[in-house]
Amino acid sequence: MFKEFLIVGAGSFMGGGLRYITSRLCALYLHWLTFPTGTFIVNILGCLLIGLLSGLQCTQHALSDTTKLLLVTGFCGGFTTFSTFMNENTTLVKDGNITTMALYTALSVVVGFVCVILGNYISKQI
Repeated sequence: MFKEFLIVGAGSFMGGGLRYITSRLCALYLHWLTFPTGTFIVNILGCLLIGLLSGLQCTQHALSDTTKLLLVTGFCGGFTTFSTFMNENTTLVKDGNITTMALYTALSVVVGFVCVILGNYISKQI
């Protein structure tokens, strides 16, 4: 179990680091948007990636248990963030941006779902 713990931790480290870089770049280049673009982008990309990886596993059994732990549980788990998503929604509400919060939530759920399906579709084409 300790080996698996380290594998998930390594994936989480890389995913969390990439999430941080992505969020910082979005804040730097998209600062004029009131929409939380950094979290939105990482969550959508994470949905696409997890759809692709789970599709590869289901259709081609292409991922070993270790690779699944590293990429799906570790990397995707560290890269995406539900808690930050919820915190940003809370902040939007506190700041009176109810419309932005509703749009952020709806787009995150709908686009995220579509990206998981798209990732699964892409994996079947490979």
